Formats: sequence, C-alpha cells, structure tokens
Amino acid sequence: MSTTAPRCVLITGATGGLGSALAREYAAPGVTLILQGRNAEVLWALAEACRAMGARVVSHTVDATTRVPYHQWMRQVARREEPELLIICAGVNNSIGPAGESERWVDVERLLEINVVAAMASVEAVLPGMRYRGGGQIALLSSLAAYHGLPLTPAYSASKAALKAYGEALRGGLAPLGIWVNVVMPGYVDSAMCRAMPGPKPFVWSAARAARVIRRGLAANRARITFPWLLAFGCWWLAVLPAAVSGRILRLLRYGP
Repeated sequence: MSTTAPRCVLITGATGGLGSALAREYAAPGVTLILQGRNAEVLWALAEACRAMGARVVSHTVDATTRVPYHQWMRQVARREEPELLIICAGVNNSIGPAGESERWVDVERLLEINVVAAMASVEAVLPGMRYRGGGQIALLSSLAAYHGLPLTPAYSASKAALKAYGEALRGGLAPLGIWVNVVMPGYVDSAMCRAMPGPKPFVWSAARAARVIRRGLAANRARITFPWLLAFGCWWLAVLPAAVSGRILRLLRYGP
C-alpha cells in the first residue's frame, strides 16, 4: 500500500453524520469520491458540496438492506472506479424498550443486514481489484461498544464486535498483499443516530473532529483507531475485568435497564 494520499475513496453510509464529514474531509482536486447513501436529497447536497471543493463525485442512492441491488452496485463501481480506500460507515442502531423489552426481531435482522452483511459484501466487492493491483485500504467503522456489549443496545454491540473481529482477522491475512485494514472504534460522535441512542453519552465529539482523527489514523495505518482516549481506556477495561465487575460498573453508570 502506498503512503501517498488516496485518489479514489469509496464511502458507504455517506448521508450519515460521520460519513458526510469524512466525504468533506477527503474532498479535494484530483480526488474521486464514490458516495453511497439512502437519503437522495442529502446525498445530492453532499455531492454538490464535495464538487465545490474540487473533487470528482460519483454518488448512488441505494439501501444496504436491498441485498441484490446493493451488492451488484458495489461490484460494478469497484470494477469501474478502482477505489484505493473503502470506508464502511453505513450503520444503524437499535435498543431495548424503555421497560427492558427485547428488541424486535425485524429490527435486529435489519440492523445485522446493514451493519454486518452489507459491510462484508462491500469488502468482498473491492478485494479482487485490490489484490490484482497489489494494494489498497479498507476501514471498518466499529465502536467502543465492541469491547464490551452495552445492555441497552445488544444487537448493535454485537454487530460492532463482529466488525472488530472481522477487520482484525482481515488485517493479518491481507497485510502481506499490501492491503491495509483498519478498525475504527469511536465513542459518541454527534449525529441523529447518536442522539437517538439511549443512555449517557460522555465526551461527545463533533463529526468533523472525528473525521480528522480518522483520516490521520488511516494515513498512519493504525490497526485500531479509538477515541476519545479516556472513554476508550475505560471501555478497554470493561473487556479485561471480570464480567461481574464490568456488569456492575455499567449498571452504576446507567447503561443497563
């Protein structure tokens, strides 16, 4: 993988808060941005903003839950545009009910389709070209919740843990081929999805600040890009401590029902 800045960047979930900020972070003359999102109006406005910054923009409105159309588009655009960097930002959240009711299964299925299945399909779409060219970079947006599942958001926590494990496994296998794989594990980044999440939200970052940190981490090929550091340190300890202790801490911090 070259250390030069990528000239073709594919971002899924570009209509979300962090995906949109990342598109603006990479937009520049000589750069091609490939943007995917579900909200056509927001995607159009983002594409225009990135073009105004000098980037060439290819955008496509497609829902990641529509498995065949999404997978077909990913394979086609990967062959045609040959992205050097894939950033997987598409994701949704879900939570238990206010009285501790279980998550609805239909919501869990949709979450896993977007957060896990579509993410893996995106990777598989770009990998043949990256293998052939002998380089590329893949960034998977996980979460600090991947260290230890949060009782209020079990399916979301599970999906982010899956991406963490998947990315870490890919990194070891693809490194000899010159393909970098990075797992991004943010805390709370201000967005509509973040604001809708239950529970406390300490150390909230703006999307623009998070995008800058992610870009620097990707340029340095950091295996895990975690922030903010204090929250990341605390979440890491939740994974290290005995489960009974971690559970007690989460209840005390109001992350449990």
